[in-house]
Amino acid sequence: METFARSTLALGISLALVSASNAADFADMDPVTLRLAHVVNEQDGFHIAATKFEELVEERTDGKVNIEIFPNASLGDERTLLEGMQIGTVDMGVITNGPVANFVEEMAVFELPFLFPSPDAAYEVLDGPIGQELLDKLADVNLKGLAYAERGFRNLTNSERAVNSPEDLDGLRIRVMENPVYTDTFRELGANAIPMAWTEALTAMQQGTIDGQENPVNVIHSFNLDETQNYMTLSRHTYAPAIFVMGMPAWNQLPEAAQAVLEEAAQEAAEHERQVNANMEAEQLAALREAGMEINDTPDMEAFQAAVAPVYEKYGEQFGDYLPRIQEALQQ
Repeated sequence: METFARSTLALGISLALVSASNAADFADMDPVTLRLAHVVNEQDGFHIAATKFEELVEERTDGKVNIEIFPNASLGDERTLLEGMQIGTVDMGVITNGPVANFVEEMAVFELPFLFPSPDAAYEVLDGPIGQELLDKLADVNLKGLAYAERGFRNLTNSERAVNSPEDLDGLRIRVMENPVYTDTFRELGANAIPMAWTEALTAMQQGTIDGQENPVNVIHSFNLDETQNYMTLSRHTYAPAIFVMGMPAWNQLPEAAQAVLEEAAQEAAEHERQVNANMEAEQLAALREAGMEINDTPDMEAFQAAVAPVYEKYGEQFGDYLPRIQEALQQ
C-alpha cells in the first residue's frame, strides 16, 4: 500500500511538473487566435476533429492559442481554403485529401481504388514514415501538414437504381472530387464522372442535374442524402484521408512550443475522430435504412476491382516509389 501511495504521489508530482513547464512555455507568449475552416456541417467527423483539436490546444497552451472554427464552407470551398492558407488569409483547416493532392500530387497515391483493405491498414501507413514524408512535402507549397484525420472509406449513392456491379453504373452522372484519380476511377467503372466542389454537388443532387455521388457513410448521413439518393452501395472503393493542414505564414509566426502542441493535438484529435467514426457507422447505416434508403452490403467487389486496373497502370509510376512502398508495407 505504501509503495502504491509513493508511486501515486510521484506520478502526481511529475504531472504537476509537466503542467508547470507547459504553463512556463507560454507565460511570455502573446495570445493568438487561429482560424480553422472546413466545408462540412457541425455533425460531421471533420467538426468533431476540429473541436477536439480546439479543446486540446487551448488547454495545453494555457489559453494562449485560441482556435476559432468556421464550418459549412463559410470561408470558401477546400481549394479556396488551401490557397488562403498559402497567402495567410486562412490559418488552417481540416481538408479532404483529394483537394490537397492538387497541390502535392503524390498525396493522391492514398486514394487509388481498393488500395487499403481496412481502416487499421490505412492508419499504419498514414501514421508511419510514408505518411509523414508526404506531410512534409506540403512545405514545398507553403503549407504545413500536421496529421491525418479521415474522410473514411467512400461508398456510392445514386437516385436512379441499385448498383451491384460496374455494369449498373453505365451512364450514371456521378459527382466526384476535383481530383483526376477519382475522375478516372469512375470513368473506368462506366459512370459519367463529373468533378465538382461539394457545395455545388448538394445543389446539383437536389436539382437532379447529377444522379449520384460517393462519400463515406458519415457524410451521407450528416447531409441527409437519403432525401435525394435512394440507393447506396457499400463499395468501400477508396479510403480517403483528411489532413489537418496549416498555412506556413501562420505556422512560422508561432513559437516552437506552440508548434509542438499543435502537432500533438492534431494527431490526438485525428485519432479521436477515427474512433468516433467507427463507433457511429453502424448506427448511421441503420438510420439511413429506416429513412428508406436501399443499401447493398455485398456488391460484386471482384468485378469492381478488376474494372479499375487501368487506373493503376495510368498512375502507378506518377507517384514515384510511393505505391510499391505502400504495397510492401501492407504485406508485412
